[in-house]
Amino acid sequence: MTRALPAPVVDGIPFARAGREELRAEVAGLVAAGEVDRARVLLLADTDDWWTEPPPPAEQLARVPAAGTLREAMALLGMGRVADYFAHRWSDPTHLAGLALLQQHWPGSRPVVDVACGIGTQLRELARRGCTGLVGVDVVWAKLWLARRFVCPGARYVCVDATAVPGTAVPGLDVPRPAYVLCSDAFYFLRDKPAAAAALHALAGPGGTVVVGHAHVTDPAGEPLTPEGYAAVLGTDLLYDDDELTRALLAGRPPRPAAPADLHGSEAVALVAGDPLRPAPADLGTPLPPLRPNPLYVDGVRTWPSARYGAEYGPRSGYLPERWPDPLPPDAARRRLLVDLPEAW
Repeated sequence: MTRALPAPVVDGIPFARAGREELRAEVAGLVAAGEVDRARVLLLADTDDWWTEPPPPAEQLARVPAAGTLREAMALLGMGRVADYFAHRWSDPTHLAGLALLQQHWPGSRPVVDVACGIGTQLRELARRGCTGLVGVDVVWAKLWLARRFVCPGARYVCVDATAVPGTAVPGLDVPRPAYVLCSDAFYFLRDKPAAAAALHALAGPGGTVVVGHAHVTDPAGEPLTPEGYAAVLGTDLLYDDDELTRALLAGRPPRPAAPADLHGSEAVALVAGDPLRPAPADLGTPLPPLRPNPLYVDGVRTWPSARYGAEYGPRSGYLPERWPDPLPPDAARRRLLVDLPEAW
């Protein structure tokens, strides 16, 4: 049996990603030699298997730690279209759907593991509303670095594959059970969905909760399943239409579940398996202060950061008017005209 390589830790984030044994060994050697800056550059260059762009040159990646804002750091990382999505996550319909899901199935005092957490947007929401024991997991170390530096510094982060999480002896994954395991806007990308679902359930433990948000159905991105396929692989019959979740949050009402057979026209669905828990005691529909004007408005006009972004989110973002209203309506925060961006956005 081949002995597993130890997970080197850089900037507080263990690197235990599967299939990167050579990179892990090189990083571990650099860390042992005190060459942390060089180790960080190697980790910042590593991307997921769906990304097709080459990494920026090493000298550019070396400047990332000096970035003063999230957007500057993402530009140095060469994140391109992904940076557009991350920078404006706080008002997109997918994020609002995720908040509605959290609102209806609140973790309470349970530890939370956000699998494929990206830059930690939902972890930040949970932390700002009093949740503790937060852990973010992703295969892209750079995203976790951004989360820890700019978005949710109070959470722990681990770079590891979802299917390897339960049995991986990596610092930061010692989560008490039952746990609340979240996987939003990512499950459809996981190629071995039965293995991923089993890992999520194992991480949640007996009596735990698994919440999968925004799993593509008709959208061709990733490797989507039918609603019945998702329900079967996750072992649940509690499903929601993604658009229904967004509408529910904007209206301030509970979302209505739907049967899998009624969700075939949905772009994406959400599922809750295990203990559904109770709704949140507070309203997640209104962002917490301090609030700032939504940066999508440039000179008073709603301006999408790219044509791709506008094509994907524009048709479902009717709550954002084309022009900045004056005076602001009473529900300006709920409609995300005002948003709670990270301080160093």
